[in-house]
Amino acid sequence: MKFLCAILAVATVMGFGFRTQAEVVNGINAIVHDSIITYQEVQILTETYAEDLRRQYGDNQSVLEQKLLDAYKQNLEGLVERQLVLHEFETAGYNLPESIIDEQLQEYIKNKYVDRVTLTKTLQQQGMTFEKFRRQFKEKFIYDQMNYQNISKQIMISPHKVEAYYLDHKDDFKEEDKVKLRMIVLTNAPETDTTQTRKLGEEILTKLKGGASFAEMASIYSQGSQKSQQGEWDWVDKSVLRKELADVAFTLKPGEMSGIIETPGAFYIMLVEDKKTAHVRDLSEVRDDVEKILLAKERTRLQQQWTEKLRKKTFIREFPF
Repeated sequence: MKFLCAILAVATVMGFGFRTQAEVVNGINAIVHDSIITYQEVQILTETYAEDLRRQYGDNQSVLEQKLLDAYKQNLEGLVERQLVLHEFETAGYNLPESIIDEQLQEYIKNKYVDRVTLTKTLQQQGMTFEKFRRQFKEKFIYDQMNYQNISKQIMISPHKVEAYYLDHKDDFKEEDKVKLRMIVLTNAPETDTTQTRKLGEEILTKLKGGASFAEMASIYSQGSQKSQQGEWDWVDKSVLRKELADVAFTLKPGEMSGIIETPGAFYIMLVEDKKTAHVRDLSEVRDDVEKILLAKERTRLQQQWTEKLRKKTFIREFPF
């Protein structure tokens, strides 16, 4: 068994380079009561995350391997938890008429696939039978309902908790100085004469000082990515701008315009439309965010508590790598 585990572990960690072998060589990864979770099940689930992880960490093989292994372990834990909940449903005396499952399934098919024919074609392409699809749908429905009854339904976030969290974490809601900008960007090819580009910048600046609309000049002349937005950058803090621009932008007052700012490869003209000084966002602005944070924390706490309770009364055996 350990030999099989090692083969599948390597296939998972190395980005499923041995997918064919992994599909053939399979084994039991965990047993929950009388339900079996195979290595293949966990591997297939983990494979959905593998490509994203490769894009993020592909240039650091050791980190990539650890991230893939962490994802595998997390998915195994998720499948174990799912079987614990399904076993609890079966043994706790809950009653779920099949007619309810059929009604929910029909609604799901209508919303996602329009009709049964489209669903059938999709399942055929995936090599899955309708019976297996319905069984998976039923299990997910049971799992979701059990989680709602035992976790989500129990969560209450009072205004007092929100206020207390806000007061204890005010630093998390700090905002740095910000400016609302418009910019005209004139690019210049590297190692070329900048005379013509600077001359164009000076001509634009003269027009602006003569009363021309900054937004209009930006839409005509700017070569920056915000040209289609008439040079508008909206609200930005210093970390967003390169240093040469930030040093000027944050010294200007609302309504003031910069001169020509030269950087390697481009000339800039900036207009500061408005400014915000550094401050802590008021509770009224962040109340929804705080509630989401507290909901997530409480959901995690109750989930761990309930899972641990189910673990204590259910036979579980895992076969680690």
